[in-house]
Amino acid sequence: MSRAASCPALLVSAPASGQGKTLVTAALARLHRRAGRRVRVFKCGPDFLDPMILERASGAPVYQLDLFMVGEEQCRALLHAAALEADVILVEGVMGLYDGTPSAADLAVRFGLPVLAVIDGSAMAQTFGALAHGLATYRRDLTLAGVLANRVGSPRHAQMLEESLPNGIAWLGAFPRDGELAFPERHLGLLQASEIADLDARLDRAAASLPASATWLPEPVDFAASGETTLPRRLLEGRTIAIARDAAFGFIYPANLDCLAALGAHLAFFSPLADEAIPPCDAIWLPGGYPELHLETLGANQPMIAALKEHHRQGTPILAECGGMLFCLDRLTTREGASTALLGLLPGTATMQPRLAALGLQEIDLHGETVRGHTFHYSRMQTLQALRARARTPDGREGEALFIEGSLTASYLHTYFPSAPSAIARIFGA
Repeated sequence: MSRAASCPALLVSAPASGQGKTLVTAALARLHRRAGRRVRVFKCGPDFLDPMILERASGAPVYQLDLFMVGEEQCRALLHAAALEADVILVEGVMGLYDGTPSAADLAVRFGLPVLAVIDGSAMAQTFGALAHGLATYRRDLTLAGVLANRVGSPRHAQMLEESLPNGIAWLGAFPRDGELAFPERHLGLLQASEIADLDARLDRAAASLPASATWLPEPVDFAASGETTLPRRLLEGRTIAIARDAAFGFIYPANLDCLAALGAHLAFFSPLADEAIPPCDAIWLPGGYPELHLETLGANQPMIAALKEHHRQGTPILAECGGMLFCLDRLTTREGASTALLGLLPGTATMQPRLAALGLQEIDLHGETVRGHTFHYSRMQTLQALRARARTPDGREGEALFIEGSLTASYLHTYFPSAPSAIARIFGA
């Protein structure tokens, strides 16, 4: 078993979503990186968009930490490996500090991570101190390292917020109210990093705007080595998996790519938007993304549509998740009513909704294993296709349907491959 490793670490959280966790985490990552430190950043909970920003800020891939989806032992292994090579570890929380089961607070307590609370102070004064007090004392086994005020209007405003803090809670300074710092958003969250033309300039500006008191290195945390783990058998040895990856299909966990490689697969990437052919392959993965924003281009790329249809006709295993599944339907309609014919591999249609249709962690039994993941979508699907399996939430409620049509496996579920490598290998034809 590997030795324990020690590294300064911090979990960045907040009272709620929208307080500025991603901005502060990215600013800290960019600042430490510019200072010559090796930074490793993690994202608590399922998320594809925040990690893209954080990867650009830190210069290293961003992996998930989640006690349900990833599991405690894999979280432990990821933190231990990071501590062996990094000078500082940053973990961005999910939603509010205590929201969800498991929550960011659960993760912080389990691994001894001190918490930096980011609180939007733009519309408050002394209540800032009450919020900080609540975050610090709601659980006695959690360590609140300090608080950072975001969107602060003036030095006097910052002074009022600082003076509101009770004794024992450290003030780490104020982040200014600055519209040029914020990352642009759309219905699923932040824009993808590749879509923000001035992202590096925004990250540099954010790093420069951090108060000096927020840039200290926290105390090192000891990360124990995980228990002995058995690597998955190389069930995909010699097989090539073609993976869609572009502006329409970009929701890919780095851990999923690592898992496929550990199973022995060769990975080849292609763009359903720009390419006319698929690389020679034994299986295809259509991950989630934003097909609804690129319907005209997707529908007009008839060579790609023909290639995917031919692979399906020949029995090539295809996994289609969320946006990838929408691409496989007969037709997709936007909120504005624009409708486009698509692959037609899975009979049915879908329509984008003005409100969130589903959100949360789920798991599903497949091929003798329990595959974990999450769902997050704004569309509703209509199909007469019989479902093959049904996911469930951690508390046992009914979750997303899984469909199988020929060699196609499709669901709204974004699966986390390392949770069940053998089942994933079988989906891809092992």
